[in-house]
Amino acid sequence: MGKQYLQTMVSLATTAFGLVAALAWNGAITELFKAVFGKTSGVVSMFVYAIVVTVVVVTITAKLGKIAERAGVAKEQGK
Repeated sequence: MGKQYLQTMVSLATTAFGLVAALAWNGAITELFKAVFGKTSGVVSMFVYAIVVTVVVVTITAKLGKIAERAGVAKEQGK
């Protein structure tokens, strides 16, 4: 029971830190888009931002999945 509790706490803490980092990047990238597109572009720049971030996240996630598969991580989790 103790090992499972510790694994859960580490997983939750890691997820929380990831969320904090994502929010920090969100703020930074939003400010960058404001600087590039100007403050009046509003909706258009937000859609461009959303599309760019989505493409980057999907690309990184796919590459990480391939790396994990080569390292055998996916097989170990399936046990």
